[in-house]
Amino acid sequence: MTSTDSSVPVLPAEVPVSFDDILAARDVISAVAVETGMEHSRALGRMTGATVHLKCENLQRAGSFKVRGAYNRMYHIPEEDKGNGVVAASAGNHAQGVALAASKLGLRATIFMPLGAALPKVQATKDHGAEVVLLGNNVDEALAAAKDHATKTGATFIHPFDDEKVVAGQGTVGLEILEQQPDVDTVITSIGGGGLLAGTAIAIKELARRQGRDITIIGVQAEDAAAYPASLAADGVVSLEQLTTIADGIAVGRPGNLPFSIIKDLVDHVVTVSEDQIANALVFLLERSKMVVEPAGAVSVAALMSGKLKDLGLAPKSVVALLSGGNIDPLLMLKVVQSGLLAAGRYLTVRIPLRDRPGELKNVSRIIAEAEANVIGVDHTSIGPSLGMGEVYITINMETRGHYHSDHLLEKLRESGYEPEITH
Repeated sequence: MTSTDSSVPVLPAEVPVSFDDILAARDVISAVAVETGMEHSRALGRMTGATVHLKCENLQRAGSFKVRGAYNRMYHIPEEDKGNGVVAASAGNHAQGVALAASKLGLRATIFMPLGAALPKVQATKDHGAEVVLLGNNVDEALAAAKDHATKTGATFIHPFDDEKVVAGQGTVGLEILEQQPDVDTVITSIGGGGLLAGTAIAIKELARRQGRDITIIGVQAEDAAAYPASLAADGVVSLEQLTTIADGIAVGRPGNLPFSIIKDLVDHVVTVSEDQIANALVFLLERSKMVVEPAGAVSVAALMSGKLKDLGLAPKSVVALLSGGNIDPLLMLKVVQSGLLAAGRYLTVRIPLRDRPGELKNVSRIIAEAEANVIGVDHTSIGPSLGMGEVYITINMETRGHYHSDHLLEKLRESGYEPEITH
């Protein structure tokens, strides 16, 4: 990783993807990708003490940055191979990016997706004109099937991140960041296989070098699907056997060899965030920025909100957090929003044992009302193995204003002689 002192970094002599490759990719992808916006977040600025902007790749065509790399890779397929079409494997964003790019280039696309892929993502991929094959229990099994298809048919396999043209295409995001926010000193983005971070790092570090300064680049992974910290510590690619995260877009068990070789030299820090922190960031983006962002796209904001920069000893003045995608299944959105509300102390469920006599529920309701919490559901149970004669349980679901408000309500209930048990 590069030094974060005030000196201008010396870039490695042999970078597999050059800055000129990224400039060339920009011209190529202009036929399909749009220059996404940069939104100022005053709320994040108040949290961090920095000026914070959001780079909105969630508003990119096909819903994520993936179309940039996919189109650049497919544009360079030799003419004699184009008739065999292209093949890819993905649970979502890469599938849609490849499908859209293929439709623009007039190529036949076959996309292998795991059986559990979200239906909206499957349908969106089909809507872009690709043939979708549902096969395998996970992306790895779909990937094996896609490679087998390429061998048998001669179709060109489009890797989601371990490819020079793909990395160059993703690097065009870095060009836009520096043009839209010239004074940025810190850029934060998600990492899955590493294509986006690698390409962005090349573009940003080279532009900063030409300006005689450095820009800190931070990658973010979900802590239960974080192959990069272990790989960087080992100075070599390390595979994870198990991945558990709501951020399925960055749930990659093995870093790409090409992106890793770039990231280990150019990226300053890699941090991880928890599932609760991701959910909390997603809810924040919905409420405060009016942005629909998938969990993988929200990890950059999760890192900001959870104080990761402060933990690193950084005090940046101008930060850009990249929102890498917005393709979220509505059913997952419901679950994540509820999880985010719980993590933020905005939703509280308690079970309270009561004497089965008139007025008890009314008294509990009065305490809740005086504490200014909002009841959204009540369940009354009079039969259970732990209930004595003349006892009942009530389970109350409430909206609260945060952890301090929940704690205040629980304290008031206990002061009145009740024994509330948090059940969420």
